[in-house]
Amino acid sequence: MPSLNNVREQYPFLINYFSKGIENSEKNIAHCILFYGTDIQAQYDLALEVARMLNCTGDHTENCTCLNCNWIRENKHPAVLTISKVDNKPSNDESKTVISIDQARMIKNDLLVTSDYHRVLIFCDKDKDCNVCGLNVNNFQEPTANALLKTFEEPPSGTTFFFLTKDKSDMISTIISRAQCFFVPSMKEDERDFSLVKDALENYLELERSKVLDLNDKLLSIARENEPMEVLVQIQNYMTELLKSNLHNKLLKLKLIKDINSVEKAKKELQLNMNIQTVIENLCFELML
Repeated sequence: MPSLNNVREQYPFLINYFSKGIENSEKNIAHCILFYGTDIQAQYDLALEVARMLNCTGDHTENCTCLNCNWIRENKHPAVLTISKVDNKPSNDESKTVISIDQARMIKNDLLVTSDYHRVLIFCDKDKDCNVCGLNVNNFQEPTANALLKTFEEPPSGTTFFFLTKDKSDMISTIISRAQCFFVPSMKEDERDFSLVKDALENYLELERSKVLDLNDKLLSIARENEPMEVLVQIQNYMTELLKSNLHNKLLKLKLIKDINSVEKAKKELQLNMNIQTVIENLCFELML
């Protein structure tokens, strides 16, 4: 059973955001929502909790026991569907590694039928043990996505699509451009090593712009003495820990999410064989913005 109460405790800022939209008389939330981050299960549980709030017919509290809320907690609601390479496929669909075009056709046809519920379709991947995993261009390919673009743009009323992925760059641009994107930080109590960069990054949030070259020199020296990718991962770990400690500070939270995305960009630049000096320099200047 999804730990929906835990999700409410761990992501109060996201729950509050969606609650305000749902409480609006017109249920004013986006039709397409993309969650990204390393904890795909947390994204899935968040999507289910939003689906529960959209479909609640009871007292609209987090512990409501109306039929819709109970169905969704048990992941048995007829209008809240998981769409993956193994879930909700047509009976004659033999594809086993992708969300298929046959699934896309089935979804479009099913949405032509009116529903008394708010329909929520959660697009994700599954591993061999049926654990929830992130979408990417291999399991949610462009032809399938394109077959659904019109539906994503103009869905029937009372329909919301969720897309779960580790990184926005894993999704095709046409999906990203149609979705409202939210970073979902991992709240897992795993050890995040940032011992290499801790001293260099200490108080970086208060660093004056004139000191950006000092930060650049420190990080570049560390990157040259160690594996550069590991250094970037540790920078991201450091920022993620800061984010987890400052979830209620809206401005700081937004700054840290931007910085985490900047490090992700730096990692991709490094994978493209860009010079480490240029990668670190670009990153440091972005952190000062």
